[in-house]
Amino acid sequence: MSSLTLTKIRFRNGTWEGLIEQAGSRATPPRISVRHLDREIDGVTLTAGTEPDSWILAIAIPPEVIGDGVQSLVIYDSAKGEKLGDFTLIAGDALADDLRAEVELLRAELDMLKRAFRRHCLETA
Repeated sequence: MSSLTLTKIRFRNGTWEGLIEQAGSRATPPRISVRHLDREIDGVTLTAGTEPDSWILAIAIPPEVIGDGVQSLVIYDSAKGEKLGDFTLIAGDALADDLRAEVELLRAELDMLKRAFRRHCLETA
């Protein structure tokens, strides 16, 4: 098991950022790779953090990763070949199956039924 831990900081302006911390001391920064569809992506930077044995990981999301559906990016400790974490991008048609979209559709249908029921009550009264 890797002695590195990864914690998400933020995802903004097309860049995913996280904090990598090392249990114990390490003389050199870890080797990190990020893969999408089992291909390593470019745009990964690692800078020293504010605490000892910590680093800020920044992953610039390449345009070819963004598209319809669910896209997963996996972050690895290259030295040990172990997964540190992952994150997912969801866009386009995949959102049609999203639970929030389903709730919005249900609310719209409920509003339509309420109007029809009120109209029916006025007409039959």
